[in-house]
Amino acid sequence: MHPLGGSLRLGGLLGLAVASQGSRLHHRFGGGGNQTDRLTECLTEAGVPVDMAGTAEYAIDVSSFNLRLNYTPAAVAAAGTADHVRDAVACAARLGVKATAKCGGHSYASFGLGGEDGHLVIEMSRMNRVVLDDETGIATVEGGARLGHLAVELWDQGKRAISHGTCPGVGVGGHVLHGGYGMSSHTHGLALDWMVGATVVLANASVVECSETENPDLFWALRGAGSSMGVVTEFRFKTFEPPENLTYFVATAQWPTEDRALAGLAAVQEYAKTMPAELNMRLYIANRFVNLEGLYYGDDAALHHTLAPLLDQANATLALAQTGGWLDQLKHFGGSNLDQGHGHEEHETFHSTSLYTGPLDEDRLRAFVGYWFGPAKNNTRSWHVQIDLHGGENSAVSVAPRSTAYAHRDSLLMFLLYDRADRGEFPADGAALMDNFAAAVTAGFDPDDWGMYVNYPNPSLSQDDAKARYWGPNLARLRAIKKDVDPDDLFHYPQGILPA
Repeated sequence: MHPLGGSLRLGGLLGLAVASQGSRLHHRFGGGGNQTDRLTECLTEAGVPVDMAGTAEYAIDVSSFNLRLNYTPAAVAAAGTADHVRDAVACAARLGVKATAKCGGHSYASFGLGGEDGHLVIEMSRMNRVVLDDETGIATVEGGARLGHLAVELWDQGKRAISHGTCPGVGVGGHVLHGGYGMSSHTHGLALDWMVGATVVLANASVVECSETENPDLFWALRGAGSSMGVVTEFRFKTFEPPENLTYFVATAQWPTEDRALAGLAAVQEYAKTMPAELNMRLYIANRFVNLEGLYYGDDAALHHTLAPLLDQANATLALAQTGGWLDQLKHFGGSNLDQGHGHEEHETFHSTSLYTGPLDEDRLRAFVGYWFGPAKNNTRSWHVQIDLHGGENSAVSVAPRSTAYAHRDSLLMFLLYDRADRGEFPADGAALMDNFAAAVTAGFDPDDWGMYVNYPNPSLSQDDAKARYWGPNLARLRAIKKDVDPDDLFHYPQGILPA
């Protein structure tokens, strides 16, 4: 048992780990020179590798996925071990610099770079080891691994898996710590639901273990708001054995008019309420086409039987149904080589926002369709709206909303609204297209009846609005835990949890 025991009571312990480094270092690095120089000196003294500005490694580290949102860190610690992470956190705390862990660097709001200038970025991508215990089925995964690498390693080591998202370059850290929805979630839940333990560096540079029985408050908070609480150097996941036959599919919807679209949306929404557990599906709406796409746990014949009622009611036709194994479907949705590691880069220029809702009444469906066939269709950028059939009575996601810090368990639908500029700069007023699309749906909603997904963040939101939308009824408990583990908000980002 860790000395913190079964719950976190850190008030008297905070600062001791940092102070134990000695007052000499505090004096040495607290004086003159600029912030970057002081951080670099502290990191170097502690034996933490640093990616220096002007090097190729630094250029990769600070390159944003969303090229619309670029930030300059005070320094980049190139962590290769858990000790490097601990010592980097100690340096940040000693010098009063905000610290941010970056795993895959795929944050839509560039939160892996801090979401603002001046953070110490702890680059985790060199820490990507995956080890599967053959007897227990528990996978131990370093905090810098990416989803594709995790999937390949679990398969190669024991033909095992966890539920997770579809983009292989996304980092395990940010993905799992805020949810982790994907094409197996209706069947197997969120990625964070497979997490059974973690090793975490806290703001005082102490290293703690957490699970349902050890530091359970921290473990609860990590599963939905983890990046505000500490740096996870090691995850432990339970795993499952995927079936031999899974069928990925695409169905094209013929919705050329607003009335057809309204009827189709209503049919999809009604189907979502009782969708079979073995079916995972989303509606993908773009300017010139509408698809239903997903993954079925079973073969082609069973998929046809399961989808037939919906396809008839939604005026849709099955265009692709391919049966294969676990890695086959990951490659279909991932669209690239799965085994991504350090140095992997992806870039787009875009604005996004998100929604969680229950079933939409006819007025809100009409508002959605009216905006879609009006302002959205009149815009020529590469926008899309993705509506995941998130909940329903057979969804593995639909457990008690307060069982983890992920607050939106009972939401039937999860929207991603995404607007990309394929060429040139994103217009200064471009965020309004998707923000107004979302507002068309939520106008008149009770504030408690809708939320937003922190892994699909909207950087335009104020911190107060973001916290309420991302964490809803769990916010007060999260703020209390934050006060215990990070009272000075070392692990700050513009839309993160603040201490109570």
